[in-house]
Amino acid sequence: MTLDTPPTDANKAPTVTIYTTAICPFCIMAKRLLNKKGVRFEEIDVTFQPEERAKMTARAAGQRTVPQIFVGEVHIGGCDDLHDLERQNRLDTILAGEN
Repeated sequence: MTLDTPPTDANKAPTVTIYTTAICPFCIMAKRLLNKKGVRFEEIDVTFQPEERAKMTARAAGQRTVPQIFVGEVHIGGCDDLHDLERQNRLDTILAGEN
């Protein structure tokens, strides 16, 4: 790809979605790591949104805790899972859609 070639869907990184609540320290830590890496993400605060929490729980195979993090349709898990992937040097590959 040259600099004047617009990106295509084939080389576009997957969307990162993080489900959070307003007072969750693990959510803050997960978002801090994503921000540090320069990752854009969609945050869905489920604090007062039971319908969004239900969607999160369904997507996360029954997990009800926050954060729940997805890269595209891949369920990463929570904050500890995200940091584990970073320590294993696997997070960048997953974020690039190369998992």
